[in-house]
Amino acid sequence: MPAPHRTARTSPRTHRARPRAGRTALAILLAAVPLTVATVAVGAPGAGASVVTAAAVGLDDAHKKDIAMQLVSSAENSSLDWKAQYPYIEDIGDGRGYTAGIIGFCSGTGDMLDLVEHYTDLKPGNVLAKYLPALRKVDGTDSHTGLGSAFTRDWATAAKDGTFRQAQDDERDRVYFDPSVAQAKKDGLRALGQFVYYDAIVMHGPGSSSDSFGGIRAAAMKKARTPAQGGDETAYLNAFLDARKVVMKQEEAHADTSRVDTAQRVFLNARNFDLNPPLKWKVYGDPYQINS
Repeated sequence: MPAPHRTARTSPRTHRARPRAGRTALAILLAAVPLTVATVAVGAPGAGASVVTAAAVGLDDAHKKDIAMQLVSSAENSSLDWKAQYPYIEDIGDGRGYTAGIIGFCSGTGDMLDLVEHYTDLKPGNVLAKYLPALRKVDGTDSHTGLGSAFTRDWATAAKDGTFRQAQDDERDRVYFDPSVAQAKKDGLRALGQFVYYDAIVMHGPGSSSDSFGGIRAAAMKKARTPAQGGDETAYLNAFLDARKVVMKQEEAHADTSRVDTAQRVFLNARNFDLNPPLKWKVYGDPYQINS
């Protein structure tokens, strides 16, 4: 079995992901986004755009979402079994403290703190609640002060609790999955493009800096129009992947761009915009396949 390749976001976030009180407002906003991508004009820049109807099934379909999680896990964990990652926790030496769980929540970037706060809202007195003061103190640093081996043991214990697993799912969706998919739909992208956005925000984090998801999107839009703007979907996604590779190569931990080159670009070159199985790809040279 290949060794896991854990990655984290390109730079520690200096801001909290979003106030937890904003969950309700976000849910209302996302409810207003159609589950299907509307008919959009698609065409090469400068050419007459043709009208096509995008696929009705987006990445937020339960089966497509599971595929997305498997694809991310192949790059983050060298495994398609993303559900086995709830108890995962270690310091991978990237300056972000502990990296843990199904999406790589980090003690140094605020999203782990948000997660444990949410878990405590759902289940007061849980095994991780006592670490909240320490998590607040280490936020923005790589420090283990007040955490250490006791925290990692209790994290693994908490992962046996369905409420904690649900909390991880909730925070994955609130901070990463829902915003990226909603933005992709607004840009007129089908399931593949929605996944391209999601995988980028997982690694690079939300935000508007040049090395965040927002910065990558802005760079891509300088090179190509989105389908919603009348641009060609292939041209725009290639521009986005090119912009992402530039950011990835700025940090040694992300210098291997195979999750773009031999995975996402493979699907794009095959024009599999709906991300339909069977899917075959490689990450770090390791082959993977989803048949259905």
